[in-house]
Amino acid sequence: MLKRSFESSGRTTEIHPPVSSPASTKDRILGAAEQLFAQRGFDGASLRQLTTAAGVNLAAVNYHFGSKEKLVEEVFRRRLDALNARRMEALARLGDEHPPTLEEVLDAYIRPALELSHDNHGSLFMRVLARAFAEHDDTLRQFLSENYGHVLRQFTAEFARLLPQLSKQELYWRIDLVTGALTHAMSGFGIIQRKSDVSEQSHREQTVQHLIRFAAAGLSHP
Repeated sequence: MLKRSFESSGRTTEIHPPVSSPASTKDRILGAAEQLFAQRGFDGASLRQLTTAAGVNLAAVNYHFGSKEKLVEEVFRRRLDALNARRMEALARLGDEHPPTLEEVLDAYIRPALELSHDNHGSLFMRVLARAFAEHDDTLRQFLSENYGHVLRQFTAEFARLLPQLSKQELYWRIDLVTGALTHAMSGFGIIQRKSDVSEQSHREQTVQHLIRFAAAGLSHP
């Protein structure tokens, strides 16, 4: 469980406004936290390591975030807000001319996530996301569910419309497995690595298309 507040030598430090630009200070803290969480996990990243990596003092961390729990949440917000906004925009664009197909809905779900994971900062965040699944922190899971659960529910409704033959329980099982496959593809730890003569963009597009075909087959299987 994440600590509710930052402490140093057993004492809670008084909060003061930061001296430097709030935006740049906050961004440095978030960037350092993302890297440390990816490397050491949420409990393994210490306050001393964070302030040293970000080049700030404890007062600045407390001013911007107040607690380690809130800092972790903000690390997720700055990536997942943009990701899920792009997913919802892609989903909203479907059906303008014809009812969307299963592959088109999967594209709206899969493509934004893989584009994020192939970004330099996004690949680091993928390791943070993997930590979230591995460490089983109930507070963090609740935060993710409360803030981003509506996106999955929206896509689930589309899948249910396209796959009326599946029971709710069976559909949830299949979506969970598809999401697991997507998370694996996003991590970049699979056996299929980009060849030196293939561009990053081409490799990402190949991954998108393979995953869409795989997911569509799994979801629609009798």
